[in-house]
Amino acid sequence: MKYTTKALIAAMTLCVSASAVASSHREAPSITKTPKVDASDFYMFNSYENNRKDYVTIIANYLPLQDAYGGPNYFALDPDALYEIHIDNNGDAVEDITFQFDFTQNLNSIEIDSDRNPSTPNVAIPLSNAGDASNPANVQTSESYNVTMVKGDRRSGARTSLGNFDKPFDYIGTKSFADYPTYARGFIKPLNLGSCGQGKVFVGQRAEGFAIDLGRVFDLINLNPLGARDGGTNILADKNVTSIAMEVPKSCLISATSKDPVIGAWTTASVRQATLVNPSPASGISTTAKKGGAWTQVSRLGMPLVNEVVIGLKDKDKFNASEPKDDVDNFKNYVFYPTLPALIQTLYPTAPAPTNFPRQDLVTAFLTGVPTVNKPANTNQVPADMLRLNTSIAAVPAAMQNDLGVISIIPGQTDGRPKADAKDVAGFPNGRRPGDDVTDIALRVSMGALCHAGLPAAVTCVPADAKAGKAPLTDGALKPATEFDSVFPYLTTPTPGAR
Repeated sequence: MKYTTKALIAAMTLCVSASAVASSHREAPSITKTPKVDASDFYMFNSYENNRKDYVTIIANYLPLQDAYGGPNYFALDPDALYEIHIDNNGDAVEDITFQFDFTQNLNSIEIDSDRNPSTPNVAIPLSNAGDASNPANVQTSESYNVTMVKGDRRSGARTSLGNFDKPFDYIGTKSFADYPTYARGFIKPLNLGSCGQGKVFVGQRAEGFAIDLGRVFDLINLNPLGARDGGTNILADKNVTSIAMEVPKSCLISATSKDPVIGAWTTASVRQATLVNPSPASGISTTAKKGGAWTQVSRLGMPLVNEVVIGLKDKDKFNASEPKDDVDNFKNYVFYPTLPALIQTLYPTAPAPTNFPRQDLVTAFLTGVPTVNKPANTNQVPADMLRLNTSIAAVPAAMQNDLGVISIIPGQTDGRPKADAKDVAGFPNGRRPGDDVTDIALRVSMGALCHAGLPAAVTCVPADAKAGKAPLTDGALKPATEFDSVFPYLTTPTPGAR
């Protein structure tokens, strides 16, 4: 099918704008069919809770766009899936440590007592609970999960069971839960990691932490990208997600051989290859299908916005099924020759696209890490998409964080607030904290912000290559660190289904 130039621009606008700045919510065609294994956001940062400086917090969010009122069957994770967090601690783009989360859903059928009339049978209730939902006896379903640590290959490496834990029920509403914050915090549990120490684990519903004006993004990028950073609407403000959160001692993640403080991480979800639908399901839960075969990866997320902004529509499912070590072979042209900057220039001529091709500055941001900040020491590093964190860079307290992260080192890149001159390399793309404005950062980096950063020659671009590289591009939606909790798991209490 052929397009005129004008038609091609319109088509690009429709395809790219719908996903360009929406962190991984429904980012690939196939994942829309299986929302329980849709990874929406991935965070990794040096813990900034008081007295936790020796720990790293990792959060993988799944099942996005939850409407809090979505009962009576709320937002359980998939008991037939395997959720994983992978750590590469030697720069070869292959997992060295994997934390696996395997879920089980149980039924506690609650029935109306036939004592009302001895001649009538007990009948199961249709709602999720019958009374105070903080009492498990009053709730019809519950979830638990096993955590396993794997050293080496995720499927064949040495496995260590880290225990079985319970997941809190979702926030039905204030009548079912009198004090949901206290109830949920009771599910934060110690995680014994053996000789390297003890961490924490929590899996449960949280308020959506990603801020974006999605409605305007979908409407042909109907934004004012050079306007006020707080001039938009966070359309996700009333949505929830399900978070898999860990706090792990740094010593458990760093290579005992190289001692390199830079680690890379990503999250995946896998399902069984085969599904056989049961035409006559029995009473209970999870009886409508039988699943078997090898684990098959269907979701992947490291750096935010890569599958949305960088990967072409035809390869989005391929990206979700791929491994970081194969990124250069599979997807390098999407980084070297990105289409989003050209689209921005077409829609907003005052913001010309960078002219340095191939875009080595984007390779730095997305595939290798920034020199002197979070690039691994391995001289044979394999470029790959993963979130990289320098665990030796001190955490910054929430009130002092600059939500522009590493690009705050670039003259003129300010966050528009009194502390705007503060340089904060403890944030994205050096890991990712909840309050980092990854949308604004990604927009600015895509338009060449790193060409103005004065970084070593490895970036291979200069200010003249990116005339809009210092432009304060924004989607207008803000959610700074002070709007999150400053204690694990950092993401806040979910929105209740009713008040």
